[in-house]
Amino acid sequence: MYENPTEQRHTMIAWMEDKPGVLNRVAGLFRRRNFNIESLAVGHSETPGISRMTFVVRGTNRDMRQVQTQLFKLINVTRIEDVTNKEAITRELALIKVKATSETRAEVMQLVNIYRAQIVDVDMDSLIIQIIGKESQVDSMIKLLSNFGIEEMVRTGR
Repeated sequence: MYENPTEQRHTMIAWMEDKPGVLNRVAGLFRRRNFNIESLAVGHSETPGISRMTFVVRGTNRDMRQVQTQLFKLINVTRIEDVTNKEAITRELALIKVKATSETRAEVMQLVNIYRAQIVDVDMDSLIIQIIGKESQVDSMIKLLSNFGIEEMVRTGR
């Protein structure tokens, strides 16, 4: 697959009116421009009636300026900002259901302690682990837990 060396991961934030269909219009803009949204988190903001969408997408600086312009033209979008180069504290949350037999449970629990994660559910042959941290920390724990067998996983966006 061809990769443009000037492409980078951009973190963008859009503030929009909290109305039906707005998320669909924003996602449609990315689809039409053939961008893959790598990460997406949407929720209420500190302003009543306004939602905040944080998304990560790969592209050139020029591409992202065009996306910003087009997003701002959408009805219900009130503000858009590329925060890629701004200082920020970013965290991801992952819930991971991992196989944990009587033989491996202690080792899995040791990893949970090392990563300061939490066990949120216990079953006879599995554990559900919650980890909150930097993307690299979550990636690292997932890689180690994959040795035991990950049965299910869900992860928030950046």
